[in-house]
Amino acid sequence: MRCLTPLLAAFIAAGATPPDAPALREVACPTRPNIVLIFADDLGYGELGCYGQQKIATPHIDRLAREGARFTQFYTAAPVCAPARAALMTGLHLGHCPIRDNSEAQPEGQGALPAEATTLAEDLKEAGYATACIGKWGLGFVGSSGDPNANGFDLFFGYNCQRQAHNYYPTHLWRNSLKVALEGNDPKSRAESIFAPDLMLAEARAFIADSKGKPFFLAYTSTMPHMAMQPKAEDLKPYQGKFEETPYTGGKGYLPHETPRAGYAAMISRLDAEVGALREELEKNGIAQDTLIIVTSDNGPTHDVGGVDTAFFDSSGGLRGRKGSVWEGGIREPFVAWWPGKIAAGRVVDTPAWTVDLRATFASLAGAEASITDGANLTPLLLRGEAPAPRALYWPFPGYGCQEAVREGDWKLVRTGMAQRKRAWADDEGWKLFDLAKDPKESTDVAAQHPEVVERLAAIATREFTPSEAFAQWRDE
Repeated sequence: MRCLTPLLAAFIAAGATPPDAPALREVACPTRPNIVLIFADDLGYGELGCYGQQKIATPHIDRLAREGARFTQFYTAAPVCAPARAALMTGLHLGHCPIRDNSEAQPEGQGALPAEATTLAEDLKEAGYATACIGKWGLGFVGSSGDPNANGFDLFFGYNCQRQAHNYYPTHLWRNSLKVALEGNDPKSRAESIFAPDLMLAEARAFIADSKGKPFFLAYTSTMPHMAMQPKAEDLKPYQGKFEETPYTGGKGYLPHETPRAGYAAMISRLDAEVGALREELEKNGIAQDTLIIVTSDNGPTHDVGGVDTAFFDSSGGLRGRKGSVWEGGIREPFVAWWPGKIAAGRVVDTPAWTVDLRATFASLAGAEASITDGANLTPLLLRGEAPAPRALYWPFPGYGCQEAVREGDWKLVRTGMAQRKRAWADDEGWKLFDLAKDPKESTDVAAQHPEVVERLAAIATREFTPSEAFAQWRDE
Protein backbone atom coordinates (compact mmCIF):
# COMPACT_ATOMS: atom_id res chain seq x y z
CA MET A 1 0.00 0.00 0.00
CA ARG A 2 2.99 2.32 0.01
CA CYS A 3 2.45 3.01 -3.67
CA LEU A 4 1.54 6.30 -5.29
CA THR A 5 -2.24 6.71 -5.15
CA PRO A 6 -4.11 8.50 -7.97
CA LEU A 7 -4.78 11.43 -5.64
CA LEU A 8 -1.08 11.99 -5.02
CA ALA A 9 -0.26 11.39 -8.66
CA ALA A 10 -2.64 14.18 -9.55
CA PHE A 11 -0.92 16.56 -7.13
CA ILE A 12 2.48 15.73 -8.57
CA ALA A 13 1.27 16.05 -12.15
CA ALA A 14 -0.04 19.51 -11.29
CA GLY A 15 3.33 20.47 -9.83
CA ALA A 16 1.87 20.75 -6.33
CA THR A 17 3.05 19.30 -3.05
CA PRO A 18 0.90 16.46 -1.72
CA PRO A 19 -0.71 17.51 1.56
CA ASP A 20 0.90 14.67 3.50
CA ALA A 21 4.44 14.84 2.13
CA PRO A 22 7.34 17.04 3.45
CA ALA A 23 4.99 19.04 5.68
CA LEU A 24 5.05 16.06 8.01
CA ARG A 25 8.63 17.01 8.90
CA GLU A 26 8.20 20.78 8.89
CA VAL A 27 5.95 21.22 11.93
CA ALA A 28 7.97 21.41 15.10
CA CYS A 29 6.21 19.57 17.93
CA PRO A 30 7.27 20.29 21.52
CA THR A 31 7.23 16.59 22.27
CA ARG A 32 6.02 13.36 20.79
CA PRO A 33 2.61 13.05 22.42
CA ASN A 34 0.83 10.02 23.63
CA ILE A 35 -2.25 9.63 21.44
CA VAL A 36 -5.63 8.50 22.74
CA LEU A 37 -8.16 8.12 19.93
CA ILE A 38 -11.72 7.53 21.12
CA PHE A 39 -13.65 6.16 18.15
CA ALA A 40 -17.33 5.88 19.05
CA ASP A 41 -19.86 3.63 17.30
CA ASP A 42 -22.89 5.27 15.60
CA LEU A 43 -22.51 8.57 17.48
CA GLY A 44 -24.37 11.33 15.64
CA TYR A 45 -23.16 14.84 14.87
CA GLY A 46 -25.79 16.34 17.18
CA GLU A 47 -25.55 13.92 20.12
CA LEU A 48 -23.00 15.84 22.23
CA GLY A 49 -23.64 18.93 24.28
CA CYS A 50 -20.79 20.78 22.58
CA TYR A 51 -22.61 20.21 19.26
CA GLY A 52 -25.94 21.51 20.51
CA GLN A 53 -27.48 18.47 22.21
CA GLN A 54 -29.99 19.60 24.85
CA LYS A 55 -31.33 16.36 26.32
CA ILE A 56 -28.24 14.17 26.84
CA ALA A 57 -25.50 15.08 29.31
CA THR A 58 -21.93 14.81 27.97
CA PRO A 59 -19.92 16.97 30.41
CA HIS A 60 -16.53 15.28 29.93
CA ILE A 61 -16.42 15.60 26.14
CA ASP A 62 -17.86 19.11 26.39
CA ARG A 63 -15.01 20.01 28.74
CA LEU A 64 -12.46 18.69 26.26
CA ALA A 65 -14.06 20.88 23.58
CA ARG A 66 -13.91 23.96 25.82
CA GLU A 67 -10.26 23.31 26.60
CA GLY A 68 -9.32 22.24 23.07
CA ALA A 69 -10.64 22.36 19.53
CA ARG A 70 -14.02 21.40 18.12
CA PHE A 71 -14.35 20.72 14.38
CA THR A 72 -17.63 21.60 12.69
CA GLN A 73 -16.98 19.91 9.33
CA PHE A 74 -15.19 16.69 10.12
CA TYR A 75 -16.12 13.52 8.25
CA THR A 76 -15.78 9.78 8.40
CA ALA A 77 -14.61 8.02 5.25
CA ALA A 78 -17.61 5.65 5.16
CA PRO A 79 -21.13 5.57 6.62
CA VAL A 80 -20.88 2.06 8.12
CA CYS A 81 -18.56 0.29 10.54
CA ALA A 82 -15.93 -1.82 8.76
CA PRO A 83 -14.95 0.48 5.87
CA ALA A 84 -14.88 3.49 8.21
CA ARG A 85 -12.40 1.65 10.42
CA ALA A 86 -10.37 0.36 7.49
CA ALA A 87 -10.03 3.85 6.02
CA LEU A 88 -9.02 5.21 9.43
CA MET A 89 -6.32 2.56 9.82
CA THR A 90 -4.92 2.66 6.27
CA GLY A 91 -5.38 6.36 5.54
CA LEU A 92 -7.02 5.45 2.22
CA HIS A 93 -10.43 6.67 1.09
CA LEU A 94 -12.97 4.18 -0.22
CA GLY A 95 -11.86 4.63 -3.81
CA HIS A 96 -8.58 2.95 -2.83
CA CYS A 97 -9.27 1.21 0.49
CA PRO A 98 -9.18 -2.61 0.47
CA ILE A 99 -12.39 -2.79 2.56
CA ARG A 100 -15.30 -0.75 1.20
CA ASP A 101 -18.36 -2.21 2.91
CA ASN A 102 -19.32 -4.53 5.72
CA SER A 103 -18.66 -8.18 4.84
CA GLU A 104 -19.04 -11.17 7.10
CA ALA A 105 -16.86 -14.19 7.88
CA GLN A 106 -18.10 -17.33 9.59
CA PRO A 107 -18.34 -18.44 12.28
CA GLU A 108 -16.93 -15.18 13.63
CA GLY A 109 -15.34 -12.04 12.24
CA GLN A 110 -15.46 -9.86 9.15
CA GLY A 111 -13.57 -9.58 5.88
CA ALA A 112 -9.88 -9.15 6.65
CA LEU A 113 -7.45 -6.38 5.81
CA PRO A 114 -5.13 -7.93 3.22
CA ALA A 115 -1.55 -8.80 4.12
CA GLU A 116 -0.17 -6.01 1.94
CA ALA A 117 -2.13 -3.32 3.79
CA THR A 118 -0.26 -1.07 6.22
CA THR A 119 -1.76 0.90 9.09
CA LEU A 120 -1.21 3.93 11.26
CA ALA A 121 -0.60 1.58 14.20
CA GLU A 122 2.34 0.08 12.31
CA ASP A 123 3.71 3.59 11.68
CA LEU A 124 3.58 4.39 15.38
CA LYS A 125 4.93 1.04 16.51
CA GLU A 126 7.91 1.46 14.19
CA ALA A 127 8.46 4.89 15.77
CA GLY A 128 8.73 3.32 19.22
CA TYR A 129 5.17 3.69 20.46
CA ALA A 130 3.40 1.07 22.55
CA THR A 131 0.12 0.38 20.74
CA ALA A 132 -3.26 -0.94 21.84
CA CYS A 133 -6.70 -1.26 20.34
CA ILE A 134 -9.39 -1.79 22.95
CA GLY A 135 -13.03 -2.09 21.95
CA LYS A 136 -14.41 -3.21 18.58
CA TRP A 137 -12.23 -4.32 15.66
CA GLY A 138 -14.19 -5.84 12.74
CA LEU A 139 -11.29 -5.93 10.25
CA GLY A 140 -10.31 -9.61 10.37
CA PHE A 141 -10.51 -12.56 12.71
CA VAL A 142 -7.78 -13.89 14.97
CA GLY A 143 -4.99 -15.47 12.91
CA SER A 144 -6.04 -13.82 9.65
CA SER A 145 -4.17 -11.09 7.77
CA GLY A 146 -6.58 -8.67 9.44
CA ASP A 147 -5.74 -9.74 13.00
CA PRO A 148 -5.05 -6.53 14.98
CA ASN A 149 -1.75 -8.02 16.20
CA ALA A 150 -0.72 -8.38 12.53
CA ASN A 151 -1.54 -4.74 11.88
CA GLY A 152 0.60 -2.88 14.39
CA PHE A 153 -1.15 -3.40 17.72
CA ASP A 154 0.83 -4.88 20.60
CA LEU A 155 -2.42 -5.40 22.50
CA PHE A 156 -5.96 -6.01 21.38
CA PHE A 157 -8.79 -6.51 23.87
CA GLY A 158 -12.47 -6.51 23.06
CA TYR A 159 -14.83 -7.66 20.33
CA ASN A 160 -12.99 -8.96 17.31
CA CYS A 161 -16.32 -9.46 15.51
CA GLN A 162 -18.88 -6.73 14.83
CA ARG A 163 -21.78 -9.18 15.16
CA GLN A 164 -20.67 -10.15 18.66
CA ALA A 165 -20.57 -6.45 19.52
CA HIS A 166 -24.34 -6.20 19.06
CA ASN A 167 -24.66 -7.43 22.64
CA TYR A 168 -23.09 -5.74 25.67
CA TYR A 169 -23.17 -9.01 27.60
CA PRO A 170 -21.40 -11.34 25.15
CA THR A 171 -20.24 -14.87 25.85
CA HIS A 172 -16.61 -13.89 25.24
CA LEU A 173 -14.11 -11.21 24.29
CA TRP A 174 -10.60 -11.57 22.86
CA ARG A 175 -7.26 -10.61 24.34
CA ASN A 176 -4.97 -10.93 21.35
CA SER A 177 -5.38 -14.61 20.32
CA LEU A 178 -6.82 -15.68 23.67
CA LYS A 179 -10.58 -16.16 23.88
CA VAL A 180 -11.77 -14.75 27.21
CA ALA A 181 -15.00 -16.40 28.39
CA LEU A 182 -17.47 -14.15 30.24
CA GLU A 183 -19.12 -16.59 32.60
CA GLY A 184 -22.78 -15.97 33.31
CA ASN A 185 -23.54 -14.16 30.06
CA ASP A 186 -25.97 -15.89 27.72
CA PRO A 187 -27.56 -13.71 25.01
CA LYS A 188 -30.03 -16.47 24.12
CA SER A 189 -31.57 -16.53 27.59
CA ARG A 190 -30.72 -12.85 28.25
CA ALA A 191 -28.57 -13.78 31.22
CA GLU A 192 -26.52 -10.62 31.88
CA SER A 193 -23.70 -10.97 34.37
CA ILE A 194 -20.58 -9.22 33.02
CA PHE A 195 -20.92 -5.87 31.20
CA ALA A 196 -18.23 -5.96 28.52
CA PRO A 197 -17.58 -2.17 28.46
CA ASP A 198 -16.54 -2.35 32.14
CA LEU A 199 -13.79 -4.81 31.23
CA MET A 200 -12.65 -2.81 28.22
CA LEU A 201 -12.46 0.43 30.18
CA ALA A 202 -10.44 -1.27 32.92
CA GLU A 203 -8.09 -2.70 30.29
CA ALA A 204 -7.63 0.74 28.73
CA ARG A 205 -6.83 2.33 32.08
CA ALA A 206 -4.32 -0.40 32.82
CA PHE A 207 -2.66 0.11 29.43
CA ILE A 208 -2.27 3.82 30.14
CA ALA A 209 -0.77 3.16 33.56
CA ASP A 210 1.56 0.45 32.27
CA SER A 211 2.76 2.60 29.35
CA LYS A 212 3.71 5.61 31.49
CA GLY A 213 7.25 6.69 30.68
CA LYS A 214 7.15 5.83 26.98
CA PRO A 215 5.00 7.14 24.15
CA PHE A 216 1.85 5.16 23.48
CA PHE A 217 -1.10 5.01 21.12
CA LEU A 218 -4.46 3.86 22.42
CA ALA A 219 -7.31 3.34 19.95
CA TYR A 220 -10.32 3.12 22.25
CA THR A 221 -13.00 1.88 19.87
CA SER A 222 -16.01 1.93 22.16
CA THR A 223 -19.19 0.18 21.07
CA MET A 224 -21.36 3.00 22.49
CA PRO A 225 -24.05 3.90 21.53
CA HIS A 226 -24.53 1.12 18.92
CA MET A 227 -27.52 -1.13 19.60
CA ALA A 228 -28.50 -3.32 21.47
CA MET A 229 -30.01 -1.02 24.05
CA GLN A 230 -28.50 -2.41 27.25
CA PRO A 231 -27.48 0.46 29.53
CA LYS A 232 -26.46 -0.37 33.08
CA ALA A 233 -28.95 0.57 35.79
CA GLU A 234 -26.55 3.13 37.27
CA ASP A 235 -26.24 4.88 33.88
CA LEU A 236 -29.99 4.76 33.27
CA LYS A 237 -30.96 6.20 36.65
CA PRO A 238 -30.35 9.92 35.85
CA TYR A 239 -32.77 9.68 32.91
CA GLN A 240 -35.57 7.69 34.52
CA GLY A 241 -38.80 9.68 34.35
CA LYS A 242 -37.16 12.47 32.39
CA PHE A 243 -38.80 11.81 29.01
CA GLU A 244 -42.22 10.76 27.80
CA GLU A 245 -41.77 7.11 26.87
CA THR A 246 -43.35 4.37 24.77
CA PRO A 247 -41.94 0.96 25.72
CA TYR A 248 -40.03 -0.75 22.93
CA THR A 249 -41.13 -4.36 22.56
CA GLY A 250 -38.18 -5.56 20.48
CA GLY A 251 -38.08 -7.30 17.14
CA LYS A 252 -35.79 -8.13 14.21
CA GLY A 253 -33.08 -9.17 16.62
CA TYR A 254 -33.29 -6.06 18.82
CA LEU A 255 -33.88 -6.30 22.56
CA PRO A 256 -36.93 -4.73 24.23
CA HIS A 257 -36.59 -1.81 26.61
CA GLU A 258 -39.19 -0.19 28.85
CA THR A 259 -37.81 3.36 28.55
CA PRO A 260 -35.95 3.52 25.23
CA ARG A 261 -35.36 7.27 25.18
CA ALA A 262 -33.81 7.14 28.63
CA GLY A 263 -31.90 4.02 27.62
CA TYR A 264 -30.37 5.65 24.55
CA ALA A 265 -29.42 8.81 26.45
CA ALA A 266 -27.82 6.63 29.13
CA MET A 267 -25.63 4.90 26.57
CA ILE A 268 -24.28 8.17 25.21
CA SER A 269 -23.68 9.48 28.72
CA ARG A 270 -21.86 6.23 29.49
CA LEU A 271 -19.56 6.88 26.51
CA ASP A 272 -18.93 10.35 27.90
CA ALA A 273 -18.13 8.89 31.32
CA GLU A 274 -15.60 6.55 29.71
CA VAL A 275 -13.90 9.55 28.11
CA GLY A 276 -13.78 11.19 31.52
CA ALA A 277 -12.29 8.04 33.08
CA LEU A 278 -9.51 7.89 30.48
CA ARG A 279 -8.64 11.54 31.09
CA GLU A 280 -8.65 10.87 34.83
CA GLU A 281 -6.21 7.99 34.31
CA LEU A 282 -3.89 10.24 32.34
CA GLU A 283 -4.00 12.86 35.07
CA LYS A 284 -3.47 10.31 37.83
CA ASN A 285 -0.30 9.13 36.09
CA GLY A 286 0.95 12.67 35.48
CA ILE A 287 0.92 12.40 31.67
CA ALA A 288 -2.16 14.40 30.66
CA GLN A 289 -0.03 17.33 29.50
CA ASP A 290 1.84 15.00 27.16
CA THR A 291 -1.25 13.44 25.60
CA LEU A 292 -3.42 14.26 22.61
CA ILE A 293 -7.01 13.08 23.04
CA ILE A 294 -9.30 12.88 20.03
CA VAL A 295 -13.00 12.01 20.19
CA THR A 296 -14.89 11.17 17.00
CA SER A 297 -17.18 8.48 15.53
CA ASP A 298 -17.23 5.86 12.79
CA ASN A 299 -20.46 7.04 11.14
CA GLY A 300 -23.66 8.94 11.75
CA PRO A 301 -26.51 7.92 14.06
CA THR A 302 -28.40 4.71 13.48
CA HIS A 303 -31.82 4.61 11.91
CA ASP A 304 -34.76 4.46 14.29
CA VAL A 305 -34.35 0.78 15.09
CA GLY A 306 -33.88 -1.04 18.36
CA GLY A 307 -35.89 1.61 20.20
CA VAL A 308 -33.80 4.59 19.07
CA ASP A 309 -35.59 7.90 18.44
CA THR A 310 -33.12 10.06 16.54
CA ALA A 311 -35.73 12.71 15.71
CA PHE A 312 -36.47 13.24 19.41
CA PHE A 313 -32.77 13.79 20.16
CA ASP A 314 -32.01 15.60 16.87
CA SER A 315 -29.17 13.11 16.59
CA SER A 316 -27.88 14.33 13.23
CA GLY A 317 -27.93 17.98 14.28
CA GLY A 318 -30.51 18.76 11.60
CA LEU A 319 -28.45 17.23 8.79
CA ARG A 320 -29.97 15.00 6.13
CA GLY A 321 -29.52 11.24 6.39
CA ARG A 322 -28.41 8.68 8.94
CA LYS A 323 -26.00 5.75 9.12
CA GLY A 324 -25.48 4.06 5.75
CA SER A 325 -25.90 7.32 3.81
CA VAL A 326 -23.42 9.65 2.12
CA TRP A 327 -25.70 12.58 2.95
CA GLU A 328 -24.23 14.82 5.65
CA GLY A 329 -26.07 13.10 8.49
CA GLY A 330 -24.43 9.79 7.64
CA ILE A 331 -20.83 11.00 7.35
CA ARG A 332 -20.36 14.31 9.21
CA GLU A 333 -19.06 13.52 12.70
CA PRO A 334 -18.22 15.23 15.95
CA PHE A 335 -14.48 15.72 16.32
CA VAL A 336 -12.87 17.12 19.46
CA ALA A 337 -9.09 17.43 19.88
CA TRP A 338 -7.46 18.19 23.24
CA TRP A 339 -3.77 18.62 24.02
CA PRO A 340 -3.24 21.06 26.91
CA GLY A 341 -0.75 23.79 26.18
CA LYS A 342 -0.45 22.78 22.52
CA ILE A 343 -3.97 23.12 21.11
CA ALA A 344 -5.49 26.48 21.97
CA ALA A 345 -8.57 26.30 24.19
CA GLY A 346 -11.99 27.05 22.81
CA ARG A 347 -11.09 26.83 19.14
CA VAL A 348 -13.82 26.14 16.59
CA VAL A 349 -12.39 24.75 13.36
CA ASP A 350 -14.55 25.05 10.24
CA THR A 351 -11.99 23.55 7.85
CA PRO A 352 -13.25 20.30 6.25
CA ALA A 353 -11.21 17.27 7.32
CA TRP A 354 -11.78 13.54 7.74
CA THR A 355 -10.57 10.35 9.37
CA VAL A 356 -8.40 9.61 6.34
CA ASP A 357 -6.18 12.48 7.55
CA LEU A 358 -5.34 10.88 10.88
CA ARG A 359 -2.65 8.53 9.60
CA ALA A 360 -0.55 11.36 8.19
CA THR A 361 -1.27 13.49 11.25
CA PHE A 362 -0.24 10.84 13.76
CA ALA A 363 2.91 10.09 11.77
CA SER A 364 3.83 13.77 11.91
CA LEU A 365 3.23 14.05 15.64
CA ALA A 366 5.16 10.87 16.38
CA GLY A 367 8.12 11.61 14.13
CA ALA A 368 7.24 8.45 12.23
CA GLU A 369 8.04 7.63 8.63
CA ALA A 370 5.73 9.63 6.38
CA SER A 371 3.49 6.99 4.80
CA ILE A 372 1.79 7.75 1.51
CA THR A 373 -1.95 8.07 2.13
CA ASP A 374 -4.95 9.89 0.70
CA GLY A 375 -4.97 12.14 3.74
CA ALA A 376 -3.52 15.49 4.70
CA ASN A 377 -1.36 16.21 7.73
CA LEU A 378 -3.54 18.15 10.17
CA THR A 379 -0.70 18.98 12.58
CA PRO A 380 -0.36 22.61 11.36
CA LEU A 381 -4.15 22.99 11.66
CA LEU A 382 -4.25 21.56 15.18
CA LEU A 383 -1.24 23.46 16.53
CA ARG A 384 -1.28 26.72 14.57
CA GLY A 385 -4.63 26.97 12.80
CA GLU A 386 -3.07 26.55 9.35
CA ALA A 387 -5.46 24.72 7.03
CA PRO A 388 -4.21 22.10 4.57
CA ALA A 389 -4.16 22.88 0.86
CA PRO A 390 -7.61 22.93 -0.77
CA ARG A 391 -8.65 19.43 -1.77
CA ALA A 392 -11.62 17.24 -2.56
CA LEU A 393 -13.05 14.56 -0.27
CA TYR A 394 -14.55 11.49 -1.94
CA TRP A 395 -17.02 8.81 -0.81
CA PRO A 396 -17.81 5.88 -3.14
CA PHE A 397 -19.95 3.55 -1.03
CA PRO A 398 -21.26 0.28 -2.55
CA GLY A 399 -23.74 -0.37 0.29
CA TYR A 400 -27.33 0.75 0.84
CA GLY A 401 -28.12 0.74 -2.88
CA CYS A 402 -24.73 2.13 -3.97
CA GLN A 403 -23.96 5.82 -3.46
CA GLU A 404 -21.26 8.32 -4.28
CA ALA A 405 -20.35 11.81 -3.08
CA VAL A 406 -17.63 14.40 -3.63
CA ARG A 407 -16.99 17.53 -1.60
CA GLU A 408 -14.82 20.40 -2.85
CA GLY A 409 -14.96 23.67 -0.96
CA ASP A 410 -18.63 24.33 -0.19
CA TRP A 411 -19.82 22.24 -3.14
CA LYS A 412 -21.06 18.70 -2.60
CA LEU A 413 -22.00 16.33 -5.40
CA VAL A 414 -24.18 13.32 -4.51
CA ARG A 415 -25.87 10.43 -6.26
CA THR A 416 -27.74 7.50 -4.75
CA GLY A 417 -29.64 4.39 -5.85
CA MET A 418 -27.03 3.41 -8.41
CA ALA A 419 -27.65 -0.30 -7.87
CA GLN A 420 -31.31 0.02 -8.79
CA ARG A 421 -30.41 1.93 -11.95
CA LYS A 422 -27.51 -0.47 -12.64
CA ARG A 423 -25.22 2.48 -13.13
CA ALA A 424 -21.48 1.97 -13.39
CA TRP A 425 -19.23 4.23 -11.33
CA ALA A 426 -17.83 5.76 -14.49
CA ASP A 427 -21.08 7.19 -15.91
CA ASP A 428 -22.04 10.80 -15.29
CA GLU A 429 -25.78 10.52 -14.67
CA GLY A 430 -27.89 10.99 -11.57
CA TRP A 431 -25.79 13.64 -9.85
CA LYS A 432 -27.26 16.27 -7.53
CA LEU A 433 -25.30 19.33 -6.44
CA PHE A 434 -25.58 21.26 -3.18
CA ASP A 435 -23.98 24.42 -1.82
CA LEU A 436 -23.31 23.49 1.81
CA ALA A 437 -22.56 27.08 2.81
CA LYS A 438 -26.13 28.09 1.91
CA ASP A 439 -27.81 24.71 2.22
CA PRO A 440 -26.19 22.48 4.89
CA LYS A 441 -29.32 20.30 4.98
CA GLU A 442 -28.88 19.40 1.29
CA SER A 443 -32.45 20.31 0.41
CA THR A 444 -32.03 22.18 -2.89
CA ASP A 445 -30.38 20.59 -5.92
CA VAL A 446 -28.56 23.25 -7.96
CA ALA A 447 -26.93 20.95 -10.52
CA ALA A 448 -28.83 22.51 -13.43
CA GLN A 449 -27.55 25.98 -12.51
CA HIS A 450 -23.90 24.89 -12.24
CA PRO A 451 -23.13 22.24 -14.88
CA GLU A 452 -19.44 23.17 -14.88
CA VAL A 453 -19.18 22.32 -11.13
CA VAL A 454 -20.96 19.02 -11.68
CA GLU A 455 -18.55 18.17 -14.49
CA ARG A 456 -15.48 19.08 -12.45
CA LEU A 457 -16.51 17.13 -9.33
CA ALA A 458 -17.71 14.14 -11.36
CA ALA A 459 -14.27 14.03 -12.99
CA ILE A 460 -12.70 13.85 -9.52
CA ALA A 461 -14.93 10.87 -8.71
CA THR A 462 -13.91 9.12 -11.92
CA ARG A 463 -10.23 9.76 -11.30
CA GLU A 464 -10.27 8.66 -7.67
CA PHE A 465 -12.19 5.43 -8.07
CA THR A 466 -10.19 2.23 -8.44
CA PRO A 467 -12.33 -0.90 -9.09
CA SER A 468 -12.24 -3.56 -6.41
CA GLU A 469 -12.52 -7.29 -7.02
CA ALA A 470 -13.67 -7.86 -3.45
CA PHE A 471 -16.48 -5.27 -3.55
CA ALA A 472 -18.80 -4.98 -6.52
CA GLN A 473 -19.31 -1.59 -8.15
CA TRP A 474 -22.93 -1.81 -7.08
CA ARG A 475 -25.14 -4.29 -5.32
CA ASP A 476 -28.76 -4.61 -4.32
CA GLU A 477 -29.71 -4.29 -0.65
